[in-house]
Amino acid sequence: MTLVVKIGGGAGIATLNIVRELARYRAEGQQIVLLHGGSDLTNTLSEQMGHAVRMITSPTGMTSRYTDSETLRIFAMATAGQINTELVALLQQRGVNALGLAGVDGRLLVGRRKAVVRSVTPDGRTQILRDDYTGQVEQVNGELLRQLLNMGYTPVIAPLALSYEGERLNVDGDRAAAAVASALQADALVIMTNVPGLLADPDNPATLIRTIPAQQLAEYMDYARGRMRKKLLGAQEALRGGVPRVYIGCNSLEAVLAGEGTVIT
Repeated sequence: MTLVVKIGGGAGIATLNIVRELARYRAEGQQIVLLHGGSDLTNTLSEQMGHAVRMITSPTGMTSRYTDSETLRIFAMATAGQINTELVALLQQRGVNALGLAGVDGRLLVGRRKAVVRSVTPDGRTQILRDDYTGQVEQVNGELLRQLLNMGYTPVIAPLALSYEGERLNVDGDRAAAAVASALQADALVIMTNVPGLLADPDNPATLIRTIPAQQLAEYMDYARGRMRKKLLGAQEALRGGVPRVYIGCNSLEAVLAGEGTVIT
């Protein structure tokens, strides 16, 4: 069984518990690829370095980080530097032969840099941004990942992709995980976050939507707020890529796989 697991980069993620569970699944012989985010640490480092954090909203309502060259440098420090090596060390402490990678390594994740980014201002105007280093993953080096898995490694991937021009790109971790899961034809994609799953009312955990048929996923997009919209978009892309199940939840990987969060199938 091959699992692709994404650990979110926001505050309140139960990272240590998830790492312990990953080590147990790995000991049972499951192949695992781990991707991670870095939004909270990037915000912290940006503030410490005096570089303002700027979030932008697209005309379709998607929220993302505005990534100029300095933000890209800070994002790389947070993700490929600190978070990736910490996760690798935590897994190694538990007997997992983890291997840290950024998407630029071995052309693991390749994407197209967005020529322009459209941002809607609070007063409803649309701005055009041309100095943004973001993109979307279009190619995954699945052969490299399969070789690493077959050699007994557990890849841990930071969400930095390589553009066709050889530039580093900030890519969405959830959608990158979906691309990796599709390339590997994984048995499941698991997105671990800091909320129980998709909520009909974002302020009420009791409104958790437990099961969504894939063909009805678009109908549930209206329930998603903020980062959850990207997670559902990633789920949709994984399902279209041949991944049979996508799980979204928090705290316990085992519980989420048992259906405690939202399952899209």
